[in-house]
Amino acid sequence: MTYENLLVEVKDRIIFLTINRPKALNALNVQTLTEIRHFFSAGYQDHDDFHGVILTGAGDRAFVAGADIKEFLAVAEDGNGETMAQRGHEIFFLIERFHRPVIALVNGFALGGGCELAMACHLRVATENASFGQPEVNLGIIPGYGGTQRLNQYIGKGKATELILTGDRIDAQEAHRLGLVNYVLPQEEAREKAVELLRVIGSKGPIAIQQSIRAINAYYDGKEGYAAEAAAFGAVTKTEDFREGASAFVEKRIANFRGK
Repeated sequence: MTYENLLVEVKDRIIFLTINRPKALNALNVQTLTEIRHFFSAGYQDHDDFHGVILTGAGDRAFVAGADIKEFLAVAEDGNGETMAQRGHEIFFLIERFHRPVIALVNGFALGGGCELAMACHLRVATENASFGQPEVNLGIIPGYGGTQRLNQYIGKGKATELILTGDRIDAQEAHRLGLVNYVLPQEEAREKAVELLRVIGSKGPIAIQQSIRAINAYYDGKEGYAAEAAAFGAVTKTEDFREGASAFVEKRIANFRGK
């Protein structure tokens, strides 16, 4: 698939995925969502081996400033709002359940669908000018791409309820204080931190990383989290990577993981 609104760059085993609609503040329209779906379901396979994905927005004003409101109006007229939300859920689940870590490099506005997209990623590194919010009630709707669920998970019911019902924004420092963001840094340092995180994670056993993501997600998926963790632990103990990692620890050397 040829992407119109996504830029894909691979450097040092890291995939930089940029939503490239700066004039629209990188708003999520149907085309952009279709391309995101394709990348996380098939497009990444064009790249042989990588530590993870850094997802960001073009320019320095917005990560993603929301969804395309004109398309929202068209959906309302057609009466297909539920289908639209379900499609968004499916796409964002692809990110949340991706087998490699996905870091949102939030470089400006992360509002509405943009906040929901950032929350679907495994980690969030924000620039100092970033801001977050679910302002959908200002349009007479509610968050429809997982915002009512994931914001609860990250910052707790009380504060999440306040932000969703008031439509208020929070800055990067407040998002960090609440636990929504892992790091807040100046522009260049934020990018470097995201790269550093993926390099550190990339030095670990890749199967262990994949199974860790699966077990962590199970806690929030309405499944029995402890059972999922036990199953994932059992799976990794059967791998060559585990034997290599344990042997390297005993032998006081750096492990050479092969993803097997």
